[in-house]
Amino acid sequence: MSKVLILRPRPAADVTAARARALRLDPIVAPLFEIRPLAWQMPSGAFDALLLTSANAVRFGGAGLDRFRTLPVLAVGAQTAAAASAAGFDVMASGGRDAGALIATAWANGVARALHLGGRERGIEAGGPVARAIAVYASDALPIGPGDLDALQGTVALLHSVRAATRLAELVGARRPTIGVAAFSPAVAAAAGPGWASIAIAAAPNDAALIEAALTRD
Repeated sequence: MSKVLILRPRPAADVTAARARALRLDPIVAPLFEIRPLAWQMPSGAFDALLLTSANAVRFGGAGLDRFRTLPVLAVGAQTAAAASAAGFDVMASGGRDAGALIATAWANGVARALHLGGRERGIEAGGPVARAIAVYASDALPIGPGDLDALQGTVALLHSVRAATRLAELVGARRPTIGVAAFSPAVAAAAGPGWASIAIAAAPNDAALIEAALTRD
């Protein structure tokens, strides 16, 4: 049974693990980061859309999200869009794999004063169609010991983000040739760098495509 390494934070990691088990894979859940909510202040002014680059903004944004529930949502990827819809938001569009694609989608939809709610480490700042960018959650690094790193050998790591790819590459060092990687996007693959046992890129920005990439990696 193939072992896949799931590095994304919980609770999303457990959802990915369930999908992997359904495909008769052996998931190892070892989050590199832990998500926690941040206190944030309501911005002043009017906005014409809500930009979301992660489902974590919906999961951890708190009661303050209620004020913006009437705004149309532009989301990165199907999973963020699904989380927003489940929370009662009206998803106007889903903008591809990353922040750049989301900004292009905002322009294409005539958005001029969007509010971006995201993480402390985020790829979108105010400018262009984005009037304000506010951090509503933090993604804090979890400690990883040498024994944990030894257990990664022989696995295929599922890389959902540039930050996870960068940290994994730093942590494993000379162990890279013993670990395969499947990346959410070309940008994530680039952040992981070279030297892995195998590397593959998901055909679409969702869990199903990422797991399929792990199964069909070079």
